[in-house]
Formats: sequence, structure tokens, C-alpha cells
Amino acid sequence: MKKWAILLLCTFIISIIVVSFTPNKSINTPALLGEKLFFDTILSKDYSVSCASCHKPNFGFADTAAFSMGIHGIPTKRNTPSVLNMAFRPHFFWDGRAASLEEQALMPIANPDEMGLPIDEAVKRLNANSVYKKLFLKIFKQQPNAKNLGLAIAAFEKTLETGESKFDLAFDDKATLTEQEERGRQLFVGDKAKCFDCHRGDDFTNDDFKNIGLYDGDVLNDRGRFDITKDSNDLGKFKTPGLRNVAITAPYMHDGRFKSLLEVVEYYNNPTAFINNPLNIDSTLAVPLGLTKQEKLDLVAFMKTLTDKRYVKKKPIASN
Repeated sequence: MKKWAILLLCTFIISIIVVSFTPNKSINTPALLGEKLFFDTILSKDYSVSCASCHKPNFGFADTAAFSMGIHGIPTKRNTPSVLNMAFRPHFFWDGRAASLEEQALMPIANPDEMGLPIDEAVKRLNANSVYKKLFLKIFKQQPNAKNLGLAIAAFEKTLETGESKFDLAFDDKATLTEQEERGRQLFVGDKAKCFDCHRGDDFTNDDFKNIGLYDGDVLNDRGRFDITKDSNDLGKFKTPGLRNVAITAPYMHDGRFKSLLEVVEYYNNPTAFINNPLNIDSTLAVPLGLTKQEKLDLVAFMKTLTDKRYVKKKPIASN
């Protein structure tokens, strides 16, 4: 075969591959519009970051750093939580300051240390963009405004539900936990480890706020829920996170202090071994749990079964 014919054939094959893997998604729903916005830097003051810059799809829509970097390289004040499995949560952010996903979606955009773009400016920017203006008119029958901006991003976030982990398959008799994973499960729901006291329900959270000992009013001075309620009983309390996909959302805690699940279990086993004089710590953690080394490993093994199969295969849930 002549060289020009080979070159032509290779070009044809490459063009087929490019067409096959080039996104050609028709954006015709609020969720699809929200997905586009989620990955677009247009919503940050200097066009440097997007929602996905901190909520990374390959890491359970969480971040891999203790504190994410906003515009101008300014770090966030708390660890970035995952936005997976948020469709049915009653509170958002570590301190629960937002009561809906629609409300939550706008706050990082306006936060000067995160995306730094006042919402009225964001709306003006979207209206000045012919693509976005056309999409909002098509989907919402309105020009971009604060309300439908929040609705679009929230609609996308509500699609980020996961429920196909090894644990789910075992629950439906489609898989079997290993002996270690089963030991961990029994510890998790039992009275010794007490995990199930807070991490229960479909998404392994009771949607409550707890002080787990990471507040001493001095070095550890993030007051958490108290700053929202002004109730002294809420000093040092933070929202109980769901545990689905927890194995891929390190680091952990509101300040990202722990790099592994084993460190988290070690902490819960005896918080006072890590923190001197914690204030307002929950009564369930006042006495060490007394977990053995093997029991700690068993708990970690069980929590790893909560990872959705898409992440076990290391495939992202969504991409732009």
C-alpha cells in the first residue's frame, strides 16, 4: 500500500476515534445545564477555578487536600466535603448554614475566599454570554438569574447519587463480604465501636451535628455549628458526614487532619490521646472504645465496601 493511502487510512481512523469520544451532549435539562456550569470557570471572579476544582469527580467529588485553593491561591477555612449523595440531606456545609442544595450552590460562588464572584455579577456574566443566555431561555424560559442559577447547579448535584457498592450488592445477596469485612460490619453496627449511633440510614449519616473532640477553644477554635445557631450547646459541633465512598475522599474531618481511614478509627477509639482538654465533646466519646488493632483494621475493611463500583474501577462519574 502506498504511503499516501496509509496516511489517508490513518487519518480516517483517527477521525472516527475523535468523533466517537467527543462529547456531543444536547443540553436540554436543568441537570445538564448545571453540569456545564459545575465544570466552567466562568463562575469565578478571575476565571481560574470552577466548582469541580475543589469537588473533583475522580475523588468522590471531594478534594485531595486538607484545604482547597480558591481564587488567588487563598485556602478554604474547612476541608471540602463530597457532594455525592446530597439529594436528600436537610443541611449543607460542615456547619449546616444552608438548608437546600439550591442555597448551597450559590454560596461558594460568592465567597471571597473561594470563587469570589458576587451573585449579581455572576448573573450579569451569564446574561452577557450568548451560549448560557440561550440555554437558560430554552430550559427555564427565563434569562439567567440567581434563582435558576442555583436550581441548575443543584439539579446536577442531585444526580450524583451512588448505591452500587459491594455493601449494597451484599445486602441484595448479589455479593458476599469477606470474613474481615463482615467482622467490620458487625463492629460498625454494634455497641463497642458505636459507629451506627451517628452513621446510619441509606447514606450512613443521621444528619445531626456532633462535637467529636476537635474543639478546645484555643488551638482548635473553629466553633462550627455555634456560629450559625449561637447556642452554646453547639460549640465545636459539625455535621455528621455520610460514609458512602468514604475510602476515596481523604483527608478527613472538617480540618482535613487525618490522611487515612485507619487514622480516623484510631482517633475515635480514644480522642483524648490526640487532643488535650476537648470542650463540649459528645458523651459517646468520653470513654475510650477499647478497640483492638485487628478490630480497627476490620472497621476500615468494612468502610471500603461502601465505595461505589464506578470508583472501584477508578472511572469518574462525570466529566466535562
